[in-house]
Amino acid sequence: MSHHRPDLPRPARGTAPARSGRRTVSVLAYPGMSVFETGIVTEVFGLPRPEFDVDWYDLTVCAEVPGPVDVVGGASLYTRHGLDAFAAAQTVIVPGVPDVDVGPSPRLVDALHRAHRRGARIVSICSGAFALAGAGLLDGRRATTHWRYADRLRQRHPAVDVDPGVLYVDHGDVLTGAGSAAGLDLCLHLVRQDHGATVANAVARRLVAQPHRSGGQAQFIEAPLATGAGEDRIALSMAWALANLGTPITLRALAERATMSTRSYLRHFTRVTGTPPVRWLVNQRVQASLALLEHSDTPVEEVARMVGFESAVTFRHHFRRTVHTSPSAYRRAFRQG
Repeated sequence: MSHHRPDLPRPARGTAPARSGRRTVSVLAYPGMSVFETGIVTEVFGLPRPEFDVDWYDLTVCAEVPGPVDVVGGASLYTRHGLDAFAAAQTVIVPGVPDVDVGPSPRLVDALHRAHRRGARIVSICSGAFALAGAGLLDGRRATTHWRYADRLRQRHPAVDVDPGVLYVDHGDVLTGAGSAAGLDLCLHLVRQDHGATVANAVARRLVAQPHRSGGQAQFIEAPLATGAGEDRIALSMAWALANLGTPITLRALAERATMSTRSYLRHFTRVTGTPPVRWLVNQRVQASLALLEHSDTPVEEVARMVGFESAVTFRHHFRRTVHTSPSAYRRAFRQG
């Protein structure tokens, strides 16, 4: 669903206004930061995408104090944009902070509140959630951060419902991402909201990334890498399922493709991906339905059948649980957006 708001007020003098029709994005640079997460934001929102027939984004890198910003590795990043430009964007992104034990400055808190009052999307990646929590924007909300920092975020901000097992949490106006690489999942999710699944998938292909990863960061806590022949067989079964989404697929059929017993397959699949196979399959079917809803007038009942759901009722149930709206409402919102 698009969160573009064409009625946003014009940026204040001295900020970086968008070119006509462009969606504005700002990202905050911190002294002592790693530039990895800022690089993700730059790659997704900062590079021109003339191959897409859509108005792409205007990205502005900002700092609390304009000028040189010392970053990890002895390098320096220079920006002439300060917190006024940061708060003026339609999507405001705070990457991982260098020290989770130091709260956000009063000036940054004020900028985040100004942006939020204007209707901007406020986004954090990794430990950037500590800045949002310090500003009170996560109170009473479910949020995520890197699994290493989940307990500390919960202790420092008990009003926040911390969920360390997901890649990102979307509340519409406030979004939080998990560990650093999950920033890519979150940025692609924003593109998917603004421009639809087809464009988001194309961006993912250019980045050589998965358009939508199932499971959460829990899969990385104890077993960072998949090893052994069993994991290869799991991958083969997943590829087969993706090629046959429109047909009935049972847990037993998946296990047979991996030449495993159903019980072993369930255990290995969940360990490797962080989600049970049936839930993964449902998510893939919902994702496959997005492009059909966006670019065709095919009835919802037929879309349900094409992506492998037994009935339109089942499809609507899982679609709402995943996308937080109905298929028909998603189609209308995408067309209007």
